[in-house]
Amino acid sequence: MKKRILPILLSLALSASLLPAAHAAQVTTADMAQVLAALDIMTGNEEGDLMLSRQVTRAEFTKLVIAASPRGKNVGATTTVSPYPDVPYTHWAAPYVEAAVAAGYVNGNVYGYFEPDRSITLQEGVTMAVRLLGYSDSDFSGAWPAGQMALYYKEDLDEGITIGQTSAMTRQDAMYLFYNLLTAATKTGTPYLTSLGYPLTAAGEIDRVGLINAAMNGPVVMEGDWRGKINFDVDTATVYRGGSLATLAALQPNDVIYYSASMRTLWAYSNKVTGLYQAVSPSAASPQAVTVAGKTYSIETAEAAYALSNLGAYKTGDTVTLLLGRDGQVAAVASSAAGSGTLYGVVQAVTDAAYTDQSGNSYTAKTALIAATDGQTYSYPLDAGSSLKAGNLVQVAVADRGDAKVSRLSGSSISGKVNAAGTQIGSTKFAEDVEILDTDGTGAAVKLYPSRLAGMSLESGDVRYCRKNANGEVDVLILDDATGDLCAYGVLTEVNETVTPIPGSISTFYGAYQYDIGGQTYGFVKENGILNLSKGPVQIKGSLASPEKMTTLRSARLTGADASVATFSNGDTFPMWDQAAVYVLENNTYRLSSLDRVRTGHSLTGYYDKAAIEGGRIRVIVAKPI
Repeated sequence: MKKRILPILLSLALSASLLPAAHAAQVTTADMAQVLAALDIMTGNEEGDLMLSRQVTRAEFTKLVIAASPRGKNVGATTTVSPYPDVPYTHWAAPYVEAAVAAGYVNGNVYGYFEPDRSITLQEGVTMAVRLLGYSDSDFSGAWPAGQMALYYKEDLDEGITIGQTSAMTRQDAMYLFYNLLTAATKTGTPYLTSLGYPLTAAGEIDRVGLINAAMNGPVVMEGDWRGKINFDVDTATVYRGGSLATLAALQPNDVIYYSASMRTLWAYSNKVTGLYQAVSPSAASPQAVTVAGKTYSIETAEAAYALSNLGAYKTGDTVTLLLGRDGQVAAVASSAAGSGTLYGVVQAVTDAAYTDQSGNSYTAKTALIAATDGQTYSYPLDAGSSLKAGNLVQVAVADRGDAKVSRLSGSSISGKVNAAGTQIGSTKFAEDVEILDTDGTGAAVKLYPSRLAGMSLESGDVRYCRKNANGEVDVLILDDATGDLCAYGVLTEVNETVTPIPGSISTFYGAYQYDIGGQTYGFVKENGILNLSKGPVQIKGSLASPEKMTTLRSARLTGADASVATFSNGDTFPMWDQAAVYVLENNTYRLSSLDRVRTGHSLTGYYDKAAIEGGRIRVIVAKPI
């Protein structure tokens, strides 16, 4: 006896209620195409064209079904079996039709034919899709395809699809159907994507980043016949370099490249580290991590591990260049000449450090810890008589032979307003790969991107160093605490300031302060002085344990805020800091929260440090329950 669909749909409703919402976030057609390409379900032609407007044949759809099934990777491109008279074993789709028939995903017509070249209808495609979810025809009562279509709507497989059930499907309809399938509940109540070996996010959404990372092959270093190591024509590839869309011509020697044939995409990374090879762990016989220029990096490839092992070309005490991949791991080791050039940054500390020379002998040298404009931190030995100290700007010149020379940096400044696009200051353009660092006199530093400076007016006193490339573009910019991003921001939760008059003498002052920074509590006592502060949002400069300066933030009532902008009650807008803290103030107590939690049912006040044109941002939001 056939089971009725109603109890099944009731069971699905119960199990689906235990799952997170599958489509909480809006996704674009490009997002869907990227996900399906990463899973190798639907790919374009040799030029990457998905031909979404073209109708899909039954043979083509069957191949998509097999690609979307757990057995997809086990089906070869040829077979010796003819599954149907009109699908002989020589037919390109024969292996996929054979596999789909064996799995129970597809049937022929009543005359025993498959009709591979006929356009597939929506009801036929839906029937195959629900079979992927684990249902068979016996799970549905009534005439076909009523039960299958009911489940199609129940599981939101119809999102984005507007055609009727007897209409021919286009490749775009197929793309929507298979994308929706990934988050649909199977007959057992689990998200379909998990049957392919991939989890959903905690919010029940598809983890695009995880899928794309899983689809990446490599790394391949751009040297010699690097094209021959990639299994598709790279001239047709979409290229990203350093996270930005680029061209094949933008790739440089020694770039580290990852690739996906199904996505027809290359991802290139250009990060390098040149310095003394100080140590390897757990041993030179089995390298898993290497320390160069004072920083330890995980080793990603067997080739890099061999090069740094006791069998390889490099030994501790050598100057080497590490080529870093997508996760900052060592993809390859190049000659030191590959890293020749100049590094710019600020000294964070000067200490003594232990080294091993090429003969295996240990020695100690004065060493500078340097925060560089590339966002990395390095350490380099200094000359014995060096007078460098924390806060000094330096350049590290690395010669072709690998020697590194650390010296004090001096150079030109620049001033002007940065345009709204963050692409130039005054009339001078930023180089595409410009490196920007905001620093202070203590050695603190934060890497910035040009967009952070958009709309700011920089005076010459805001700039400690500016370098221009051969095209006259700014490619290195070091600022003097221009943005305020080096400070910490939070709320003063306790203030105790007392002044004790002493007749005939000078009064005594005492100040004790407690403050919350990102959910952590700190305390500070100022003897022989007070800061004239009150409870509320505050900016802290210097050490959190012993601040150099504490300043009350300015405030404005808000009517709304998101991750990038806040709206004042007068309608003006003000940029948000990407690390802005949100606190709920209730019963005179501050509690760390988040913007999503206070969007409704609360009045909001934004606190900022200075005008936006000076780099100010909303640093803290305080929400009070209404």
